[in-house]
Amino acid sequence: MAVFSRLIPAATSAYLLQTLLALIFVPQQNEKYYDLGGAAGFLSTAFISLYYPALKSKFFDRNPTPLPSILSFAPRQLLVSAALGIWSIRLGTFLAERAIKAGGDSRFDEIKKNPRKFTYFWLAQATWVFLVGLPVYMVNVLPPLLHPALGLRDYAAVGLFAGSFFFEVVADRQKGAWRRAKNAKQHDERFITRGLWSISRHPNYVGEVGIWTGIWALAAGSIRTSHYPIGTLALTAASPLFTYFLLRKVSGVPPLERAGDKKFGGDLKWEEYKRTVPIFWPWGSTN
Repeated sequence: MAVFSRLIPAATSAYLLQTLLALIFVPQQNEKYYDLGGAAGFLSTAFISLYYPALKSKFFDRNPTPLPSILSFAPRQLLVSAALGIWSIRLGTFLAERAIKAGGDSRFDEIKKNPRKFTYFWLAQATWVFLVGLPVYMVNVLPPLLHPALGLRDYAAVGLFAGSFFFEVVADRQKGAWRRAKNAKQHDERFITRGLWSISRHPNYVGEVGIWTGIWALAAGSIRTSHYPIGTLALTAASPLFTYFLLRKVSGVPPLERAGDKKFGGDLKWEEYKRTVPIFWPWGSTN
């Protein structure tokens, strides 16, 4: 369908930016800006998904008409784009600042020494940017007049996004405050067990999954219309599902749990923490 062809500029922009960043940082073996590059990818791809028709008209077709006002877009387009933007800026700057302060990202200690493998990670990030942001891009490429009005489900979705975003931010700030207090020798705890970290061993990741579930649910109001073929909504559910899979099974929880076992193995408090606090969902299993 024509509406899917409108995603091509967004997909192209996602891969072009990460390719450019790889050309800059792979030769330097510099991973400090990897997460910031991901955030920039989400922001630029969302912008292209909204403005590509106007940009094409202005710069390729030589149409002197000015770019459309932000207020000319449908409320749903503005909300999903704002949600993506808020999340991208907050998380990207948070992770980049942490990597810069630490002098790097330990995940890439060996990877960055292999140019081919390091390049692959930049391109994999482009895939992440496109797949996870897909509900937003699908909403943005649909002309403003074709979007249905917001309803109760949409406001509930906004609430889920906002609550999950708050949950993630609080978890990160609690851990940051705990670490600063430890550095100031105000306590001698080896690992954090306070606040949200007392109900989940990875509460920041729980918030992350909730954020993308909320964005997908908000986008659903437009994606499930007749302007998209049946099954499109299920396709875009890959956004929160892929987020959960990556964090719970691949690059989030597993390496952190292994690192914790290696560092704190044999510590009775660590074993008690793992036995009593759920590994992910606050109401879930400890394993």
